[in-house]
Formats: sequence, structure tokens, C-alpha cells
Amino acid sequence: MEQRYVMAAIDAALKAGEKILSIYNDPTSDFEIERKADNSPLTIADRKAHEVIVSILNDTPFPVLSEEGKHLNYSFRREWEALWIVDPLDGTKEFIKRNGEFTVNIALVQRSVPVVGVIYVPVSKELYFAVEGKGAYKCTDIISIEDDEVTLEQLMMRSERLPLKEIRDHFILVASRSHLTSETEVYIEGLKKKHGTIELISSGSSIKICLVAEGKADVYPRFAPTMEWDTAAGHAIARAAGMELYQVGKEEPLRYNKEDLLNPWFIVEKKREH
Repeated sequence: MEQRYVMAAIDAALKAGEKILSIYNDPTSDFEIERKADNSPLTIADRKAHEVIVSILNDTPFPVLSEEGKHLNYSFRREWEALWIVDPLDGTKEFIKRNGEFTVNIALVQRSVPVVGVIYVPVSKELYFAVEGKGAYKCTDIISIEDDEVTLEQLMMRSERLPLKEIRDHFILVASRSHLTSETEVYIEGLKKKHGTIELISSGSSIKICLVAEGKADVYPRFAPTMEWDTAAGHAIARAAGMELYQVGKEEPLRYNKEDLLNPWFIVEKKREH
């Protein structure tokens, strides 16, 4: 994968994060009016982030499938060998609650497989990125790559490679802060029987996938609806860190640019031995 495409995605995520923060931190923004109403702060943040990302990614050879853009019919999309899958602002509930757990998600998918992933957490200034064959990384305290014209290799050098070396003596499960279903609770009970003590941590948006990729959690089960743009970037990061997003009840990973953009239920965990 050409470095300039990866750096374009990183640049787009950082600039989108800057736009989102300007609205999020505006004291006149009233998130009570949200509920996806036109001209709400969230809707404006979504749209501005989308515009920034598309303006940058349009300079690459790959089409963009964004939550906030037009979703072309599968008869067109099926011809795409590679495409960007984008969620300009993932974590609607977290944005409204002002807990900082929302992200910008950008993935490059080739033949249904995510090969580049970029996730930016604007409030904490944390950047996760991965390139197939080069690994997954976390860079802290970053807001721009423009000033010093950073290369991908330089960015990798100033980042930590994932997974991090976490030393602990108990099993950790990460769950959705906003979507804990009865199926998830049954799954957790099964893990308790297997592992004994289990620590449950909660988080919003695609950060949950990143926590498993980092090694800060062992598993993330998702028995609730998600769309391809919710998971594609995190999936690329997880894959490059030795993890996988498996369809529930199957040995197959999630696939992308499907006719139906809704994901099946999935579990994020270490790649299984066959």
C-alpha cells in the first residue's frame, strides 16, 4: 500500500477531528436539541467532518463510502476493487453525553478485507492506525501531521506498536457503554464459568475494538446492530495487531462492501488457532 494513501487517511482523520472539536467545545452548542435534527451541533459536526475527509480522500484513486454520503446501489459498488469506508463521527451518544468517547473512522478495504485503518479520538488526541504487513500502532498527543511533514515511517517510530505488553492475571471484557444486550449478558456468564474472575470495562464507539487491539481487553462481543463504517477501521487495526472480528457462531471474519451494509453480530478476540 502506497504510503501517501495511508498518510492521506491519517491527515483526513486529524483534520476532521479538529472540525468536530471546534463544535464540541463551543459553549453555545446545545446538544439537547440533537436527536439528529437538522442543524443540531451533532449533525453539523458529522457533516463538516464528512466534507473534510472527502475533500482529502477524493485525491486518491479510491471511491468513498461514508455514513454521511450517498450510498450507491450495490450494482455500482460491486465493481469497486478497493474503497474507503468512513464514519466521520462514530459515537453519537458519547458526543451528546460529552464523555469524549467518540471517534473518526477511516478504512481502506480491498476485495472485502480492511487493509488500512485509521481511528482518531479527538478529545484525548489519540491516533490508532494500521497498515497490512506493517502492523498496528497508537500515537498519543497528536493533532496534526502538517507542520513537520511527517512520513509514515517517522509516525510509526514515534508510536507504540500494538498490542502493548499488558501484564495482568484476570480476563477483561470490553462492552458497549450504550448497547449491553441480554445476549451479551448470557455470553459474559459463559466466560465467567470458563475464566472465573472477569473484569468488565465499558467504552463508546470504535474505541472498544482498539482496546482489544491494544491488549487492554481480551474480548469485545457485539450482539447488536452495527454498520460497516462502525467497524472497518477498527477491524484493520485489530487484524494488524493479531486479532480478528469473527462473525458470531462462525470461523469467518466480517466482510465489507456487501450488498447489505449491516454487519452480522461479531466477537473481537485473538486470531483463533486452526
